Amino acid sequence: MKVYGFVGLGLMGGSFAKAVRRFSRASLPDSAACCADEDIKASKIFACDTNGQVLNQALADGTIDEAFTAEQAGNMLENCDVVFICLYPRLTADFILKHEASFKAGALITDIGGVKKAAEKRLDTFKRRDVHLILGHPMAGSEKEGYEHSSADIFTGRNYIVISSPVQDKSASDTLLRIIKAMGFGRIIHTDGATHDRKIAFTSQLCHVIASALVDSAEDTEITAFGGGSYEDLTRIAMINAPLWTELFCENDEALLLHIGQFEQSLAKLRLLIQEGEKEKLCAFLKKIREKRIAMSTLK
Repeated sequence: MKVYGFVGLGLMGGSFAKAVRRFSRASLPDSAACCADEDIKASKIFACDTNGQVLNQALADGTIDEAFTAEQAGNMLENCDVVFICLYPRLTADFILKHEASFKAGALITDIGGVKKAAEKRLDTFKRRDVHLILGHPMAGSEKEGYEHSSADIFTGRNYIVISSPVQDKSASDTLLRIIKAMGFGRIIHTDGATHDRKIAFTSQLCHVIASALVDSAEDTEITAFGGGSYEDLTRIAMINAPLWTELFCENDEALLLHIGQFEQSLAKLRLLIQEGEKEKLCAFLKKIREKRIAMSTLK
């Protein structure tokens, strides 16, 4: 069994801690709990956060066993076998470097950041070779923020991206994969930081840009009275954590701007076909798009 530590106990940190608590309770009739082997189950779950109220809530509801303030982070880390750092990308790298000496020898350290190339560059100066740093990105979340909205269920069937490295320890990597699967994630993708950032700029960041622009373009806030679900489905993610997504957009600006440009070209093509009344060409274009989207759905 392992001691888990969570740095940051917001929506994601809280959800991860709850997922570990759930699969560690083998007596529960839960599929995730039943599939988890004893080696990855938690003997203790610790958490560190700047918000004392959140820590008290997590203690009260049984998610964590012990709470640590930001000033006590080092005391927590020296006892943890697995550490999930659930902070914004820049803060993640800063935290790892600041507390480099505090990590327990042999510990597995991972993150949840949505941008990887910049993080890898900042972590070039990380010198500990007796710990295992494996960057990751859970493709799960919510438009709602904070520990009060955290839930182990948000991971069920979702994708998890693991950033591979030639120097990664196979045993540590296997341990992380077993933990991810026990949490309920459905597909695990292995890739490098550059590929991650290029593709995430399209599947995640561009979608948030489009949703935000669509809401901004609305003629009034009462237009949703005429909605039938399409607008609501498209703009749910526009209820955005502004500081976090500002950082993600700017940290990955090169890849994101490329995708915005490609989207603008497609939008201009549709606009022109509508403007010119090219019904046959428009219909053919929409059929082609439908076929492409169906093909995307067949990915296993």
